Amino acid sequence: MQNRKIKIIWDFRGPAASKTAEHHEIHLKEYIEIEALDLNITGCKHVNDMHSYAYMIINEVQIPVLRDALKPHRAEVYEPQ
Repeated sequence: MQNRKIKIIWDFRGPAASKTAEHHEIHLKEYIEIEALDLNITGCKHVNDMHSYAYMIINEVQIPVLRDALKPHRAEVYEPQ
């Protein structure tokens, strides 16, 4: 099985979306540290004034565990730019 990188995403909408996404990224970094995960790519993206999202890049094999623990809203295959 190919070990693709997956971007798990939490969407936030509304006037506070930007700040909420930034704050959520802090919690993702804390989770990585607490769980001693071999992950180091997190971030947040501001789509527009009313939509932002936080994300974490994981290995495909980690999907079941992290999906159940962190409950992301969606996911997509990660392709570095």
